[in-house]
Amino acid sequence: MKALAILTAFVLLAALSQPGSADELIPQDVLDDMQSADVVILGEIHDNPRHHLVQAEAVAAIAPSAVVWEMVTEEGAQRLAQKAASNPEELSRILRWAESGWPPLSMYYPVFRAANVPVYGAMVPRAAARAAMERGAATTLGADAARYGLTVPLPDDDQAAREADQLAAHCDALPAEALRQMVAIQRLRDAVLTRAILRAADETGGPIAVITGNGHARKDRGIPTFLTRLRPGLKVFVLGQSEDGLIDGDFDAVIDSPTAEREDPCEAFEAQN
Repeated sequence: MKALAILTAFVLLAALSQPGSADELIPQDVLDDMQSADVVILGEIHDNPRHHLVQAEAVAAIAPSAVVWEMVTEEGAQRLAQKAASNPEELSRILRWAESGWPPLSMYYPVFRAANVPVYGAMVPRAAARAAMERGAATTLGADAARYGLTVPLPDDDQAAREADQLAAHCDALPAEALRQMVAIQRLRDAVLTRAILRAADETGGPIAVITGNGHARKDRGIPTFLTRLRPGLKVFVLGQSEDGLIDGDFDAVIDSPTAEREDPCEAFEAQN
């Protein structure tokens, strides 16, 4: 009975995400701009279910040639290419979603269903993230580090702003020496996502949809800054998704949703003190 309930929830979420349904979430002018772009970056707050319904509606309207996922490793995408999943349980198993640390696949399944196209993985594995903290993002990316700008330090004011954002995101509980490492990991993830986008565009022709967090999507410091430098001819559209009007960064459009119900993330930090 529990399995049936879970499957029913998957089907309901997928149905709600289809354009033309009673629950259309994206204004037509925003859809028009998305449909004229080469790369559409769809930001999110990871644990907000409505954000994923917006992404599913966007992906269905864009009809991309590929989707790049922050939540999927390159190895997971390769396994999926070798054995297509016919149901959510099989998809979860192929991608090893339960081991990934992301919110439940039920939130993301409507996005997978919205486009039956190749999946490109851009998740930085935990081992690579640890290496970036210990040795720097440039060392972790190897030969591609210079191309993606990771060998060049950020300007002091930009570095300070990003460290302040990381401190706030971690409930003011990170030691000062950890902030630079967190910024380095964020830059590494931006670079890996950008590399996957360019590979997907070269291999499939585009347009490309990208599923990622708002922090990586933002035009003032995330993936778009990499794409502008590396492939200036690409037309990029960036959607941010806010909760009750709150969002940081610059985007081409922002769609607002109610704040998702969640536990206070700062309680875990407080318990450690």
